[in-house]
Amino acid sequence: MLALMTARQQPPAFARMAADPLRWQLLTELGRTDRRVRELVALAAQPQSLVSYHLHQLRRSGLVTARRSSLDGRDVYYHLDLAACAGSLAEAGTALHPGLAPAAPAGVRPAGPGPRGRPALLFLCTGNSARSQIAEALARKRSRGRVRAWSAGSNPKPVHPNTARAMARYGIDAAGWQSKHFAEFTTRRFDAVITLCDKVREVCPLFPGNPRYIHWSIPDPAAAGSSDDATLPAFHATAADISTRIGYLLAAISTPPGQTAETDSLPTPT
Repeated sequence: MLALMTARQQPPAFARMAADPLRWQLLTELGRTDRRVRELVALAAQPQSLVSYHLHQLRRSGLVTARRSSLDGRDVYYHLDLAACAGSLAEAGTALHPGLAPAAPAGVRPAGPGPRGRPALLFLCTGNSARSQIAEALARKRSRGRVRAWSAGSNPKPVHPNTARAMARYGIDAAGWQSKHFAEFTTRRFDAVITLCDKVREVCPLFPGNPRYIHWSIPDPAAAGSSDDATLPAFHATAADISTRIGYLLAAISTPPGQTAETDSLPTPT
């Protein structure tokens, strides 16, 4: 009787969500990049009503979040909450057998191959004043030199003072940082190009070498208030969000065999 009762227990949330083929397809695509509904509809080749229904289920489960686009407020970007997924996977494994409990937190594995084949990453936002600068710095610090990272913008402006204040929490000195235009990098090869704002995604140029294009829909922290002190909490929250995403990105990226990004002639990241 005890064995029968155990077998009839409700499966963990992740198992229930991932068991549906369409939801699994949505999860895996959102694990690669943030997407709008119409993009997911096109990729899944399913009616919008069906895709929206499953996205609603994924949001209710806490595995997926959504936010309005900063480019067009009528659009909504969906994002896979990787930390929530890691927790749900750990819960599912432990429910199946205690020996399947994770031995270490997700997202802390070293990134990619050794120094000779270090992946090259380019982070883009509009002003290159906050989000992409933060991502560049955190990628370099968290990878401990196992990736090379740069950042740029479509309309560069001076680095925001709160960027330095947010980076100080991570032991990163932002003194001397300068913004750059992405035109400086359009002839260079990267393993991944990551856009961090909805506006720059629409004007992101094509780069040689067929890099991965990844989008992170992250609001501009400078727009969260009318003064530096008012926006500082948003800068800290943005840095925390980017740090989490960077951790999972570093765990996932690698240079394809026999293909090394041609970045030796790039300037030293600033």
